[in-house]
Amino acid sequence: MPRHRFADTPDRIEHAAVRLFVERGVAETTVKDIARAVGLSEGALYRHFESKDELVWKAFERHYVAFAATLQRLAASEPTARGKVAAMIRGFCHAHDENPTLFKFLLFVQHGQLSKLEPGTPTPVDVMRNVLDKAIASREIPAQRPDLATAIVFGVVLQPVTFAAYGRLPLNLSSMCERLIAAAWAAITTVEQQAA
Repeated sequence: MPRHRFADTPDRIEHAAVRLFVERGVAETTVKDIARAVGLSEGALYRHFESKDELVWKAFERHYVAFAATLQRLAASEPTARGKVAAMIRGFCHAHDENPTLFKFLLFVQHGQLSKLEPGTPTPVDVMRNVLDKAIASREIPAQRPDLATAIVFGVVLQPVTFAAYGRLPLNLSSMCERLIAAAWAAITTVEQQAA
């Protein structure tokens, strides 16, 4: 496996912390554990991050917002709703396979961090919802609640990630990416039956 090169000490700290947070859990990981993993004293670590909570937040915010920008770029590269959804799901699979530890970190800590984002900060959920909302408006997919359609796509993609995190599926999502795309597209293009 190639060695990662880090530009500076904060990057090294973040990388070690994310790995420990995924392996042990955020609550179970101490500042001392992180400092030891990087080869620093606790005092030296505190020169870069005020607390473990700040470290979790900074790592989450940076990578979550960057991932939203990646998804936006992928969606913009395709002319149709189907192409946009497929490109974004491939983006999820690629991001997971490129760095499963970081992907798991974002997935596992999001519930405690999302409320800290500044209003209007683009998120992966917003990017997907905007694509699906426009697809509904243009009738590329049937009329439905955009939030439900977004939840369906995220469920199709993220539940296999969760299973992979716990060893129930292989870590390589790219091997099942086309099936996830087909399942997500089928789910959001299924017309609900009206009650008689």
